[in-house]
Amino acid sequence: MKIGFISTRLAGTDGVSLETHKWAEVVGRLGHEIFYCAGELDADSPPGLLVPQMHFTHPEAKQIHDLAFGSTTQAPHLKSRIALSAANLKAQLSAFINDFQIDLVIAQNLFAIPMHIPLGVALREVLIETGLPAIAHNHDFYWERERFQINCIPDILEITFPPDLPNLRHAVINSLAQRDLKARRGIESVVIPNVFDFDTPAPGIDDYSADLREAIGLSDDDRLILQPTRVVPRKGIELAIELVSKLQMANCKLCMTHHAGDEGMDYLHQLQGQAAVAGIDLCYVADRFGSQRGTAADGRKIYSLWDAYPHADFVTYPSLYEGFGNALVEAIYFRLPALVNRYPVYKADIGPLGFDFVEVDGEITSKAISEVRRLLDDPDRRQTAVDRNYALARRHFSYDVLEQALERLVLPPSQLKLSRPTRLGMDCGDNRRRADVSDPDRGQ
Repeated sequence: MKIGFISTRLAGTDGVSLETHKWAEVVGRLGHEIFYCAGELDADSPPGLLVPQMHFTHPEAKQIHDLAFGSTTQAPHLKSRIALSAANLKAQLSAFINDFQIDLVIAQNLFAIPMHIPLGVALREVLIETGLPAIAHNHDFYWERERFQINCIPDILEITFPPDLPNLRHAVINSLAQRDLKARRGIESVVIPNVFDFDTPAPGIDDYSADLREAIGLSDDDRLILQPTRVVPRKGIELAIELVSKLQMANCKLCMTHHAGDEGMDYLHQLQGQAAVAGIDLCYVADRFGSQRGTAADGRKIYSLWDAYPHADFVTYPSLYEGFGNALVEAIYFRLPALVNRYPVYKADIGPLGFDFVEVDGEITSKAISEVRRLLDDPDRRQTAVDRNYALARRHFSYDVLEQALERLVLPPSQLKLSRPTRLGMDCGDNRRRADVSDPDRGQ
């Protein structure tokens, strides 16, 4: 089958993009052809369609989002703006589906969290009109985020985020989401956790990454405490700063590898102020990391995120909320010890499996500090922890687990008793490796 992955962005190191690439790899192993459609794509993405208007940072999408949330009073013409934007996006989705003769769509989180309201509306209408078989891979729902609770579009949220359609199957990444989706919408779903290819050994330090510590301002004697997440408030990075401060160990450097800005820059500035008061070295080095190795415009070397892990001594993962915990699984994959704040999904789906992490519940305790010190100073204790975690993750979060789930979920249209979807009323010409749809609003 020809399978099309659709999202607001499928690029970079955010959790949705990373998990999409894993799904695509495993779906490809099962013999299917893969195509991408999103508002941002990596240079080495599968063939597909780049539609800048689909990105959640596009001016129209952002303005609609800001008008929809934070008030229960509906702005004039908001519904008509949503409808107009959705109609334009339907044309682009039609181009993608028709040009590449897509047999099955996998919607990556765009039906779960309303970062791009018109895109969700548009894809729902496409699925209704065509009967195209689809899977919604839901990473986090809007009702799980406080900032979406006050809104003036409850009717749109009710029927679109997510929609309940006969040709749409739902996958969630944790059991809490499965429970809530059933309770709120009566929608059944399958739990597919975030995974890693644990059968392939993690890469180590090579000639390219050998100078990484020097490049980000660390010496060989420094302890690299890695915070490998986006810089947004729900990541709880203030707890990582508190940990490093209370460790009172020489040469500990807390390094943040991901960009701030998805939710503004205030949180980064807050963290930098906290670190300055605490007297610890907080290294915001996002400009040296990307989804893959390369060269910046100024000629500096860009490292992949995976280049950071082999240099790290410890990982902090103090998130207040996560849909699953991609970076935590990455730490396991690279055999690194970690501190984790026991966020709800961790307590429900990960912790009970028996992993050996330093656990906290919203505060850095003296016990946690002692445990972290031991993991940093005692090689035998460290090895015991990382070996146990790797074995458990290989059993529960491997590509084999994902492949078994997708074999059951990704069924051909004939087995779904659905006819081949009709074309969407437009002749889009020859297939394109990746067409960049013109965007008159881009750059405004």
